[in-house]
Amino acid sequence: MILSACGDSDPLAADGDCSGDTLIVGSANFPESETIAEIYAEVLRVNGFTVETRLNIGSREAYIPALRQCAISVIPDYTGNLLQYLDKNATATSAADVDAALVTALGSDLVIGTPAQAQDSDAVVVTKATADRWNLRTIADLAPHSAEVKFGAPAEFQERAGGLPGLKKNYGLDIAANNFVPLADGGGPATVRALVEGQVTAADIFTTSPAITQNNLVVLQDPKNNFPAQNVVPLFNAAKKSDRALAALNAVSAKLTTRELLALNEAVSGTSKTEPKAAAVAWVNAMGLNKPLG
Repeated sequence: MILSACGDSDPLAADGDCSGDTLIVGSANFPESETIAEIYAEVLRVNGFTVETRLNIGSREAYIPALRQCAISVIPDYTGNLLQYLDKNATATSAADVDAALVTALGSDLVIGTPAQAQDSDAVVVTKATADRWNLRTIADLAPHSAEVKFGAPAEFQERAGGLPGLKKNYGLDIAANNFVPLADGGGPATVRALVEGQVTAADIFTTSPAITQNNLVVLQDPKNNFPAQNVVPLFNAAKKSDRALAALNAVSAKLTTRELLALNEAVSGTSKTEPKAAAVAWVNAMGLNKPLG
């Protein structure tokens, strides 16, 4: 477990201070989460809060307990996956339904702010050449070509509700077992390479992957919400939430679109390799969030 200089011990090792004034911003262990956490930290500082960061904590299994015991105060999360973590039986997929279900699932010790428009969700992605050849805009447009489609995704995509079963149920996209190509890197470089080089026709890639713009790939629209909404949302320990802190992070949500998130990911994970904190500060300045809220 890797932590920032402001948090050099395991956040699960001891309870935090739920009564103190300092806000500790955490992140999961991937660059996008760290970048958003740095944005949260910067905007909170601008608005007069004393802020520390504890970054790269790990998965929800690590950071949700840390949040509940005030070892961290707030962390960026994603609505759909957060709901699934808190309620294993949840079936909501649309943004409105996911947000409504979260209100109950959070319980009394967790609070969310306003979800951003920005989403980082699973998507069916094709090359521009394939999209142009078959005139593809939505996943449904791909269905008539099912027999010709080799589909690349993690092995579990074959079984999970939002994977091949959901694509068949919602759109009629019926991928035969011998046309499914298991790829173990979660939509990463190997998946992108397989798509670009023609080893697969379509692939499961996350919507904010810089590879989408780098390779001129096309994300097929999902109007039936086969993939649960995954809007970025600030998640607070209820004891550390204040109206002023919530307003500051809601102001971030109001500016954070999927396009902006893609640009941030490109800056951090693309060729320039900008540090997440530097990318966050530049974004806060560009969005006009570098002054206290009125």
